[in-house]
Amino acid sequence: MSIGPAGRVARSTISPHPETLRRAPRRAPARTFLHTADGVPIDAVYEPGAAGDLVVVVAHGFTGDADRPHVRRAARTLARYGSVVTFSFRGHGASGGRSTVGDREVLDLAAAVDWARGFGHARVATVGFSMGGSVVLRHAALYGPDSPARTDAVVSVSAPARWYYRGTAPMRRLHWLVTRPEGRIVGRYGFRTRIHHRDWDPVPLSPVEAVPRIAPTPLLVVHGDRDGYFPLDHPRMLAEAAGDHGELWLEPGMGHAEHACGEELLRRIGDWAAARAG
Repeated sequence: MSIGPAGRVARSTISPHPETLRRAPRRAPARTFLHTADGVPIDAVYEPGAAGDLVVVVAHGFTGDADRPHVRRAARTLARYGSVVTFSFRGHGASGGRSTVGDREVLDLAAAVDWARGFGHARVATVGFSMGGSVVLRHAALYGPDSPARTDAVVSVSAPARWYYRGTAPMRRLHWLVTRPEGRIVGRYGFRTRIHHRDWDPVPLSPVEAVPRIAPTPLLVVHGDRDGYFPLDHPRMLAEAAGDHGELWLEPGMGHAEHACGEELLRRIGDWAAARAG
């Protein structure tokens, strides 16, 4: 389920026409299926927001999708700062394939970012939640400044720092959902999430290993002090790995991921992204 040997990155098959890069950003919404570098169809939505050259690409958490109310709420708030692309990771919503729980999902995000740039936006910020938070970190590390799928600023919310964490009850339940046949049935019919049955081989770059490779791209790590999935050692590990190029916001009273992000926090994230991207 890995994207390949270290240092080798498969690119999205979505390539914007050169003329689209010279025109003003599109002002009409669009919805389509993108095709990733490994051929998976990804349901993606483009919504024009505040005038300007920024587009925010939102990466949802595990069992989410582009049409979930909490994803739509985040998109509406972030549209105050630029246009917004939302999409459903593989195995989620209307997208094809099966979830690899953070491994090949980096190809889904790359396709979405590449598509977003094709609308004429010069600046891209990626904002990811939980599983999506780990994906935006790995994506920024793997797609460098010469790639059309690159990002200009990264916001990782409620992300794990390391793989295979089972230290909380919600994470033990998630591992049962992912690793057991009966769990995957529950995932498919209870959470509308189709999960791949194969183990990672090889194990992908972990979030904390990816963070040092993101520099000099600006990085913001956001985490709640009441996160029931990942305790505070996770964001602190990510912040330490980031060094001077990263910022850490520990949010009092906040729980986990999109559901726990209030309007005020989303606006601060939008302010940060608009100021730091490019």
